[in-house]
Amino acid sequence: MSSVATQARPAEAPTSRVLDVQHLDVRLGRFHLLHDVSFSIDKGERVGLIGESGSGKSLTSLALLGLLPDDARVSGSIRLAGVDADLVGARERDLAAVRGRDVAMVFQEPMTALNPTMRVGDQVAEAITMHARRGGPDRRAARARAVELLDQVGLPDPRDAARAYPHQLSGGQRQRVVLAIALANDPALLVCDEPTTALDVTVQARVLDLIVRGVTARDSAMLFITHDLSVVATVCERVLVMYGGRVVEAGPVHEVFRRPRHRYTQGLLAASDLDVAVPGGRLPTIRGTVPPAGEFPDGCVFRSRCGHATEVCASDPEWTGPHPGEGYACHHPADEERVP
Repeated sequence: MSSVATQARPAEAPTSRVLDVQHLDVRLGRFHLLHDVSFSIDKGERVGLIGESGSGKSLTSLALLGLLPDDARVSGSIRLAGVDADLVGARERDLAAVRGRDVAMVFQEPMTALNPTMRVGDQVAEAITMHARRGGPDRRAARARAVELLDQVGLPDPRDAARAYPHQLSGGQRQRVVLAIALANDPALLVCDEPTTALDVTVQARVLDLIVRGVTARDSAMLFITHDLSVVATVCERVLVMYGGRVVEAGPVHEVFRRPRHRYTQGLLAASDLDVAVPGGRLPTIRGTVPPAGEFPDGCVFRSRCGHATEVCASDPEWTGPHPGEGYACHHPADEERVP
């Protein structure tokens, strides 16, 4: 991943809040899927969201864009810079105006994110015209801008690529198209939901580089959802660790990865660290599996899989830290520092 652009914001640069999520709760039927999720992202900041499948990462991203099922019960607050209304409880018409303009998303599988019956250039142009204000670019200008965007995301011969249908492009090329659509209106926030999982490692590095360069050039904020901790270490400045629909630890990437406090974070890092593996043996693992939705234990949601759990873990652990964006919630936090 060394080729990925990782320019960080200057420490002294002033920041402004782009996204502010407070006490987000999501219920679907009898299932309580997200519990009191709170975090914020500042302008130009890149934040990683990690955790096993079933932890609530993608559900959080869908809640941010108002893409949850109609029967989902959502409470809390989601505030986005430049948008007057709270996104929780907003009308679909208002949410549609926000998606693609103020917040955009890059999904994991580009083939399902693109319309198979439309040329890719028309799809990029549509993202521009549907949010254009009066006096904005007409369809011809939007098509020309679409070619420019396809060129910016590294598609060879972007004019020919604009005339192609999604099935005529490779997986990496399709993901570049999705990225061009997402960046078309210079959104304040880009949400990436495992955008490189389906790509081979070489293409993955190139797409990651394009994503980081794209948000850096626009000074956009980014929420990057992934299972790959090395990607978070490479492209993100801050990390949120999620399990059981809760944020269990958060902080600067270098701090959390060097000294994880929550036992779940500690387990994730150990399971991905080749240096601790016994030669010829297996990597450490977290025992058990992620419970199905609605079957996480009361109290600490990780206690059924934690080797350090005691009776006190049957009660909810309090958040220890200066604010929701930094700290942890664990009755028996780890104290040891990981060897770099």
